Amino acid sequence: MAVLTTRGPGLLLLLAALLLAAAAAPAAATLHPVDYLSLQAVRRALSDLPGSSFFSSWDFTGDPCTFAGVSCSGDGRVVTLALGDPRAGAPGLSGAFPSAALARLAALSSLSLVPGRVSGGLSPNVAALPSLRFLALSGNLISGDLPNAFSPALRTVDLSKNSFSGRIPSSLLQIRSLRTLVLSHNSLSGEIPRSVSSPLIHLDLRNNRLSGGVPPLPQTVVYLSLAGNRLSGRVGGVLRRLTRLSFLDLGGNWFSGEVPGEVFSFRIGYLQLRKNAFSGELRPAGRVPSGATVDLSHNALTGRVPPELATAAAVYLNGNKFAGEVPAEIAAAAEDGRMRVLFLQDNFLTGIAVRGVPSSAAVCAHWNCVAPPAAVVAACPAKGGRGRRRPPAQCGGRRG
Repeated sequence: MAVLTTRGPGLLLLLAALLLAAAAAPAAATLHPVDYLSLQAVRRALSDLPGSSFFSSWDFTGDPCTFAGVSCSGDGRVVTLALGDPRAGAPGLSGAFPSAALARLAALSSLSLVPGRVSGGLSPNVAALPSLRFLALSGNLISGDLPNAFSPALRTVDLSKNSFSGRIPSSLLQIRSLRTLVLSHNSLSGEIPRSVSSPLIHLDLRNNRLSGGVPPLPQTVVYLSLAGNRLSGRVGGVLRRLTRLSFLDLGGNWFSGEVPGEVFSFRIGYLQLRKNAFSGELRPAGRVPSGATVDLSHNALTGRVPPELATAAAVYLNGNKFAGEVPAEIAAAAEDGRMRVLFLQDNFLTGIAVRGVPSSAAVCAHWNCVAPPAAVVAACPAKGGRGRRRPPAQCGGRRG
């Protein structure tokens, strides 16, 4: 075998081969210059709130793809940007929402911002980034109208607990991939768009200023909260189709008409219809799921208390116009502790045969057409109110 020396051509050939191999080997991707400048602009716009150290790793003398909250693709584009410390209770960020910088992150698929004090508006150039699948900016001070354009790739949008105003754009509820939409705790007004074609599973619009009726919703909905708005009209036709519901909260609106009996037979764990104008008799199509919470308080419901509620863990019927006797099944559930809460006060009941209540239960039945048993008086917490029975003149001949 020939020995390479510095005087022969062999060393030159070896060096040449090494150079060619190095040139052919894949190199680690360098962050795209546009994305690099965008991250710098994000850093200039936002700051850690006292107690937060999220930006401590954002040292631009190093690789930005290793920064906290930043993930990059193999070709050097930012695909995930999670701004702020995600640990529960951690301080968030402050500053102006950097829409212009974020809009230049062309490959971004996930954008999130922890609760803090970031203000400004949400630009349609950010909301409509073509690859954006996840957008969560909850718990900040972002304001203005919602954009009219959103990415067709979005699956999750959470803009709750901000200061958005104006109407919900109809385009948002027509995204074919959208599964979760949370716009609660803002100042949105107007009607819910009449056409909802997104295959939503989770829809939360509570605590806004929405008015009008509820449009037909996709049968895919499992979680629905419209509480704390100014919505009105009948909802029976809408609810009957939502057979997958496990959570329903329509409390604090102006809904009227009968409560559809079908909803009681759904696999629903939380049924909240309090403080509306529902009327008529309750006719459950089946027993409620074991352990469910059913709150129908402060409506105008009449007739007898249905025994199908006996399988629930908590039942609130106070502030209605129920009459007659409490079913034996419900009384037994309260007595043996299977029903932890039973609020029947402020109705027109004439029979409340609850003989004893466990110390862990709360049962209230005052201000009816019969005095509550001593065991019930003792089991009623302070929040349930105080009182004895209605004056006979209010009971219209009902006997108790």
